[in-house]
Amino acid sequence: MKVADRLLLQFGPVFAAGIMRLLHLTIRRETLGEENLRQVWNRGERAIIAFWHDQLFLMVFGYPGKNARLLISASKDGELVARTMSFFGQNVVRGSSSKGGRAAFREMLNLGQEQTDLVLTPDGPKGPRHSLKDGVVQLARLTGRPVIPMAFVCSSGHRFKSWDRFLFPYPFCRGVYSFGEPVFYKKDEKVELFRQRLQDAIRVNQENAERRLETFGVSAV
Repeated sequence: MKVADRLLLQFGPVFAAGIMRLLHLTIRRETLGEENLRQVWNRGERAIIAFWHDQLFLMVFGYPGKNARLLISASKDGELVARTMSFFGQNVVRGSSSKGGRAAFREMLNLGQEQTDLVLTPDGPKGPRHSLKDGVVQLARLTGRPVIPMAFVCSSGHRFKSWDRFLFPYPFCRGVYSFGEPVFYKKDEKVELFRQRLQDAIRVNQENAERRLETFGVSAV
């Protein structure tokens, strides 16, 4: 590994975690639909939480629980995210469709038997943007867990020119976290039908967050 890469992995997560905490303190934020997740917990169950890759940066502050496993790619960028998440007490599973995917999926399936929420970005790590891949669909089918859509929108920020148009919120913006209604894989349901239902549920949850932001006279970036 190059010296520059080693330095980035050593100091980058510390810097990123600090920036994330500072941003979180400045943002005027609220949360919608948290009861959808808590109702799952109150039944003694755990959920699969799904949100789009571009909204990843501050999602750790919107999650109200303490025990989750986040699926992160096995790339160098994924290593940066994994090390950053460790500063917030969040554990990760490493793997993606291009590297270590089967082992990571097996681990997520095994974790589906434990009292831990499973968190993933269903269009990651390389897209297409806002398009559901098979992982979340099969995880829901095989574990029987509900998928809870999650979203974060904000009134101002920077969109990077990456495949996902990654969102970096600006300080002092207004933000909304939103949890959608749980989506269960029905017995004998066709995979494509469930995929469409889940895609629609994620879209509706995103729109709910955006509409809430608009009540303050601002729109989502």
